[in-house]
Amino acid sequence: MTIDYKNTLNLADTAFPMRGDLAKREPAWLDAWYQDDLYGQIRKSRIGREKYVLHDSPPYANGQIHLGHVVNKVLKDVIVKYKTLDGYDAPYVPGWDCHGLPIEQKVEELIGKVGQPHKDKAKNGEIITATEFRRACREYAKSQIALQMADFKRLGVLGDWGNPYLTMNFATEAGIVRALGKIYENGHIVRGMKPVNWCLDCGSALAEAEVEYENKKSDAVYVGFDIVNREVLAQTANINGKLQAVIWTTTPWTLPANQAITASTELDYIVLNTANGAYIIAKDLQEEFVKTLEIAEHSTLATINGKDLTALKAQHPLIAERQVPFITGDHVTADSGTGLVHTAPAHGVDDYNVGRANGLPTENPVGGNGVYLDEAKVFVGEHIYKAQPKIIATLQESGHLLNHTVITHSYPHCWRHKTPIIFRATPQWFISMEAKGLREQALKDIPNVIWTPSWGQNRIESMMNGRPDWCISRQRTWGVPIAFFIHKDTGDLHPQTAELIEKVAQVIEKGGIEAWFDAPISDFLNENDSQIYQKSTDTLDVWFDSGSTNFAVLANRDELTNPADLYLEGSDQHRGWFQSSLLVAESVYGRPPYKQVLTHGFTVDAKGYKLSKSKGNTKGFEPQELANKYGIDIVRLWVSSSDYRYEMAVSKEGFDRTTDMYRRIRNTVRFLLANTDDFNPQTDMVATSDLISLDKYILHKAQKVQEQIKVSYTNMDFHQVCQAVVGFCSQDLGGFYLDIIKDRQYTTKADGKARRSAQTAIYHIAHALLRWIAPILSFTAQEAWQVLKGTDGYVFTQEWYEFPVFELGEISEEDWQVILNAKEVVNKAYEIARTDKVINANLMADVTVFADDNTLKSLEKLGNELKFVFISSVANIAPFANKTGVTFEQADDSQVAVSIKTAEGEKCVRCWHISSDVGANADYPEICTRCVENVVGNGEVRHYA
Repeated sequence: MTIDYKNTLNLADTAFPMRGDLAKREPAWLDAWYQDDLYGQIRKSRIGREKYVLHDSPPYANGQIHLGHVVNKVLKDVIVKYKTLDGYDAPYVPGWDCHGLPIEQKVEELIGKVGQPHKDKAKNGEIITATEFRRACREYAKSQIALQMADFKRLGVLGDWGNPYLTMNFATEAGIVRALGKIYENGHIVRGMKPVNWCLDCGSALAEAEVEYENKKSDAVYVGFDIVNREVLAQTANINGKLQAVIWTTTPWTLPANQAITASTELDYIVLNTANGAYIIAKDLQEEFVKTLEIAEHSTLATINGKDLTALKAQHPLIAERQVPFITGDHVTADSGTGLVHTAPAHGVDDYNVGRANGLPTENPVGGNGVYLDEAKVFVGEHIYKAQPKIIATLQESGHLLNHTVITHSYPHCWRHKTPIIFRATPQWFISMEAKGLREQALKDIPNVIWTPSWGQNRIESMMNGRPDWCISRQRTWGVPIAFFIHKDTGDLHPQTAELIEKVAQVIEKGGIEAWFDAPISDFLNENDSQIYQKSTDTLDVWFDSGSTNFAVLANRDELTNPADLYLEGSDQHRGWFQSSLLVAESVYGRPPYKQVLTHGFTVDAKGYKLSKSKGNTKGFEPQELANKYGIDIVRLWVSSSDYRYEMAVSKEGFDRTTDMYRRIRNTVRFLLANTDDFNPQTDMVATSDLISLDKYILHKAQKVQEQIKVSYTNMDFHQVCQAVVGFCSQDLGGFYLDIIKDRQYTTKADGKARRSAQTAIYHIAHALLRWIAPILSFTAQEAWQVLKGTDGYVFTQEWYEFPVFELGEISEEDWQVILNAKEVVNKAYEIARTDKVINANLMADVTVFADDNTLKSLEKLGNELKFVFISSVANIAPFANKTGVTFEQADDSQVAVSIKTAEGEKCVRCWHISSDVGANADYPEICTRCVENVVGNGEVRHYA
């Protein structure tokens, strides 16, 4: 009689498929999660627990998300989920930044500009009103939020998507106005005619964070200013002929705004005599000056200290009625130019500061559109860039242009238009860095924040040290108002400004910013005041919007806390959101808005270039494409396994490696699930003290890995979490434990202790492993959680798995490490034996290990179960001194050698071991006695492996 022994094996089975097919299956899982209100379930599971709040920086509501968004949102989601594992109540409230220029520009493209005919209603002669324009901006922002929200949810990011915070929510707009009011009350708001970053394309001031530096070609000119009172200085009194003070500038268009020439008291200046006249320049820059102007013969007529130059005056080279003084300033150096600085207080911060110190007027001769105003005196009505060649030509004709070249240098550009900006003095509202010690307070508090990486502290400190006052006003239509009432004659604010701001905030809370702009001033002021005050028309810098969310959002939602535990953004946000949030919080509360700041790098291509549609290097790496090709869990694994603190290189090869990593984890999870498919934890669990030694060891190992993973999560070293998980799956499990227990799982008695012991260990490990990966591989973890026996609900409501307490017993951790090392040597010997045709499968082997006394003591503890560890049919040990017929010998200090020969006996058709007792039982002639015991007996007994 032939027996089908296949039916006697414990063949593993599971509903968890080998192929994830993530791209197709993830959307359906997401739908189920939202139908179940998964986020609400997580919140309920943590009621009353200590809170951990990661405050979401609001992405701008314009355009579909890119890979940088993916990195940011996935990292945030991983943190929120692992903090939930830690037992915290970790809410996640996503947000959006909704006001500002980019949305205005999109709406202008759609319907037109305020005051112009409506593109869709032009036939009716309808003119676009500001109210209609704001309404269109609000609707456009809503449409963009819907697009981005769908993409963010597709990433598996769990949060309060039904109630996000939007800077255009009426309550948030009111909160932003209230933040302005608090900052005003605390004395940080000033108004001034100061030079600010101005984009001619935006037609508005820019914040520091809206400026980026790119190379630009500029006209560089040396210009001579004629000295008009040489007689007042002994060193110049007797000089005949032309005498000019020479300046060097790369912005000739600013010359109409010149009000002075600035020297340094730390420098000596010379009167350089040449064939073309005499020139005053810094002594240290003589060589460069002579070389640039190609002056063949020259001599020094006099030396003058910078402070003495202040006795002189010079004729403006373009404006006949203006003579300019010499002043001194600390910003003047001998690094380049002539050591004499053309000073236009309306067009530079240093110029403004030194001008104010010396009583110079801050006259701005350039309009917001870049056209010279009447104050320019010359080229009035012409655009500065068109007038610049004419300025240079005029200087040439009048003998004041000494040299003209074109240079390429780093220059500030608008980050939206990518065009050069100018510095332009206009009446603006500022948060003063000095008036109430804001800079000093911020610098004092920065070290109290945890900066990750640590270099973030130095970066923001250097920015805080050097930053000018924060220009918070914009001349735009779509934005939160600077809700001030300004005296028409004096420009002073209403004496009840604080109370009025609260009144405005209450109005905005009901009707949005439109309610402020549309309301007559009489709604806020009495009849008399309505006649002498006017409403400010400026709007707030959008960086103020997002920066004030610590006040407008964190302090006004019950589930959140203020300050937040963590802010997380890209490394560019030290000059953006991190800084604006810090300044608002310090201005309002006198403390930072965050306890920790974490920074991630940019996504770059294989050549190191930042991913950008304009560069054409995003093809194949758009989030939607990646989701459809790989599935989001692989994208999440790519983010988490990268060291996000640095630039994150994107390539097909990188995603292929991530896919292989994912398969390793998934296959391990599948093995665990398949081999516990018939395991009922309520009835089949083996007491920990009774577990087989190898099962205790792997649980002990898993505990240690879990501790390592918890530390890595706490340190936010997610790439180390991934390394630990993959290492455990591939080495400790795949390369060791699971390989060994396959025989026990498949061939021992189904409900015998030998098998149930392994299943118990596997069950514990599966519970732990799914929690380890849940923050990163969220879809896969939940898919497996639904298959794992004895579970219900969602893995995301769980906390870290608590392993049972036990002692390893007779075979210690050190013993198992020695055994593992010996097994690695045996595995190398197998490779040689297969190559030499001694065996074609490990179970054909008769293995003898020759080893030192220490190794032998550990191996001896396994007794006749040593062969199961080596996965051989026969296994013996002997002293190293007795080695013969060595197949492979360890090449380091340890004394381990292996001899392999073909095992003698018959192959058992059931377990495939070679044994001399196959057929010993006549009723079962094809199998070994061990298999007979497992098929019809009480099952074999295992103690160790």
